[in-house]
Amino acid sequence: MYVDFDKLPDHARVWVYQANRPLSDGDVKTIEEALKPALDQWAAHGQPLLASAQVVENRFVVVGVDEGYTLPSGCSIDSSVRTLQEIGRQVDPPVDFFDRSAAIQLGNGTVQTYALPMLKAAVSDGSITPETIVFNTLVQTKAEFLTTWRIRAADSWLKRYFNVTQVFNR
Repeated sequence: MYVDFDKLPDHARVWVYQANRPLSDGDVKTIEEALKPALDQWAAHGQPLLASAQVVENRFVVVGVDEGYTLPSGCSIDSSVRTLQEIGRQVDPPVDFFDRSAAIQLGNGTVQTYALPMLKAAVSDGSITPETIVFNTLVQTKAEFLTTWRIRAADSWLKRYFNVTQVFNR
């Protein structure tokens, strides 16, 4: 059963899917129009799931489900993954929502991604600093999404790329 994202409780489970490219407003509309009916039909063992989704920053799809209403099963989660893969194929050009690059927010508000092999170089050349805002795609609940979605690189898994001097000389 689809509900507005703001109607989900703070303990709702969320999954963040990162697009491999920026999404146009037309892409966002197509994605949202495809997600709503898919989530209306989303179920676990025949029991409807109370779920929602939103596109954020024209780059991420955040799917949430109220586990207190009905607990999603492995099969239902697999189904949501297949749905996102299908929606990605419907967008022109196609979108891969399973991009694992590091996503940062630039000063002008746009999202930049760095493939994992390029992170050390981005830190070395100053493109990513300890103060750079990173999108934390590892959040697990709506509350975490609302509070720790954007974090400093020094507070994220990227901290391993900074030396102690960089982190403490802010």
